[in-house]
Amino acid sequence: MTQSIDNYSLPEKAPSKLLLFTEGGRAAFEFGLFAATRKILKNGPKGDGHPVLVLPGFMTSDRSTSVLRNYIDSLGYNVKTWDMGLNLGGPEYAFKVADRLEEISDEYGKKVSIVGWSLGGVYAREVARQVPEKVRQVITLGSPFGGIFEKNNARWFYDFLHGPKGLDISQELLKDILLPPPVPSTAIFTKEDGVVNWQHCIEREENETTQNVQIGGSHFGLGHNPAALYCIANRLKQNEQEWSRFEPKGMLSLLYPNCNTD
Repeated sequence: MTQSIDNYSLPEKAPSKLLLFTEGGRAAFEFGLFAATRKILKNGPKGDGHPVLVLPGFMTSDRSTSVLRNYIDSLGYNVKTWDMGLNLGGPEYAFKVADRLEEISDEYGKKVSIVGWSLGGVYAREVARQVPEKVRQVITLGSPFGGIFEKNNARWFYDFLHGPKGLDISQELLKDILLPPPVPSTAIFTKEDGVVNWQHCIEREENETTQNVQIGGSHFGLGHNPAALYCIANRLKQNEQEWSRFEPKGMLSLLYPNCNTD
């Protein structure tokens, strides 16, 4: 069973400047919510120790994912950083991440779950296509895989760094980016995203191993948003052989508008 996304149409322009300019304040508020609910969140479903690779977004580093990684670590997983410094963008990173993932998988002798924030989630999906036999699942946070080069409020800086030639990607690869990865995947998104359009952060059509999960919040706060963290904990706990959809119950369902099954 899949849930539909209401008012879904591809946007023609970047998110509003109001959403962009309030990103910092909203992210700070979400961090306050995280601090207030930290003890509750740490009582979430405990992990089985399998490795989890966390990938940062564009123009950020492992430092930006510290809260997210510490939370996942507290649940009992072996959390790994991407170890490549600042994420400057570019398709070559997907190959570097694939090497990093294979290294981790070989070290533990297990498949690796990948959690990717923003552009990091785009890499996560591509790596899952390159080495699906080593990927347990993919979880993306505000990742614009459905329109990576469409208008957004980070595109200008990418162009500044790389120039027009930095966007030269084959049409075949662009089509592949739109396709779901060959492993279970969860796309967490917020309609209040001020950096990228939320319509590009979801699967256009869900299937039996993909799900879009809507929360409230900012793009910058996705790494410490309590609703995002609870969903991540739930997803990581899934049985490797029997992946099932995220279906919050009771009052929790209010935090996930498109997953409300009550």
